[in-house]
Amino acid sequence: MGLKERRAISDFQNNKFPDLEKEVREAAGMDVPIEVDWVSLAIEGAAHHYEESFPEMYFKPLVAALKSITADEMGLNALKGSLKKIVIQNKAGISYSGKFATFSDGILTLDHKPTTNLQQAKDREDVLRVLLEDNL
Repeated sequence: MGLKERRAISDFQNNKFPDLEKEVREAAGMDVPIEVDWVSLAIEGAAHHYEESFPEMYFKPLVAALKSITADEMGLNALKGSLKKIVIQNKAGISYSGKFATFSDGILTLDHKPTTNLQQAKDREDVLRVLLEDNL
């Protein structure tokens, strides 16, 4: 990771991530830990896209799916009883919405290239919602 990427990641962590983290926790209805593998998200030469791509790729679909799940008390209680942590990373090189999320042992993992197929946010939201509904 070059200097541009480190600076862009640091800027995102300090200026954007706290608000996004708060949105996720509010949507989940609990103080769920969020672990972001920032190094894996840093794509060489793409630092200028992070501010737009990280929220579109990971956070907006996650917040929307969580709001759908926690829309009633049954969903909120199911989520609180099952979700232990959220992990955001780019380790598997996934660029397809249908494969970007897994849920195992209480850990919801979002693994997708951060700058690929941003326009598929609704697809990612639907995948997350169905995954959670099927596993809670």
